[in-house]
Amino acid sequence: MEYIPDTRISIQVSLSGYSFKTGASAPSGWMGADRIFTTPEFQKRYDSVEISLLTPKFALVPNNFFDPSTARQSLSESVPLRDGDAVENVAIPAYGAVLVYSNSLDESLSRAISQTVYTTSGDSVRVLPEMYYILRDLGSCPDYNKIMASYVDGYLHLAIAQGKSLLLCNSYQAVDFTTAEYFIFLAMKKLQLNPELSTICFRTPLSQEQEMSLYRYFKAVEVL
Repeated sequence: MEYIPDTRISIQVSLSGYSFKTGASAPSGWMGADRIFTTPEFQKRYDSVEISLLTPKFALVPNNFFDPSTARQSLSESVPLRDGDAVENVAIPAYGAVLVYSNSLDESLSRAISQTVYTTSGDSVRVLPEMYYILRDLGSCPDYNKIMASYVDGYLHLAIAQGKSLLLCNSYQAVDFTTAEYFIFLAMKKLQLNPELSTICFRTPLSQEQEMSLYRYFKAVEVL
């Protein structure tokens, strides 16, 4: 297996497929699960491998209120869980909180990718929820009003902050991109933020039509 020095790969997985980005390259766009074993980039090793699953099953709990023994109960109060759903958690130090989540979505693609794409040391990596990476990267948004989102398979994942203060962290069921935009604008209205003075950052690929639609309202649009 070829080793590519000083590089990284970031892979996003949903129920319908996956998208990836290596280094500073453009996102691949969404690809079907049938291409996982023929994707050349997946046959290489990288210094850094990130795999995110776009799961809506998450809740952000402040450190002071987090108890590992009641993590499942905390999550079930925010999203519906089935008896067999596994519940995990990961720290979000930047916001003094813990992200409680479940990757149980009746999909096997994320597990297959984690067992296909390895680090240079030959290790597989933990599959984390998309919201983890949104919160991790939110501070890199260029403006004081920091807005980052992902959208695929009828779910919008959205986080908004002002400076270092997190104002919103949520997912919304949105049947199409127009509905996703509605939720974005509704959230910004409630937080009294002006889109015309803000840059919105997307972690998932956007079609040209989606990007141009956002440009009608926002000062700038960045696809990370």
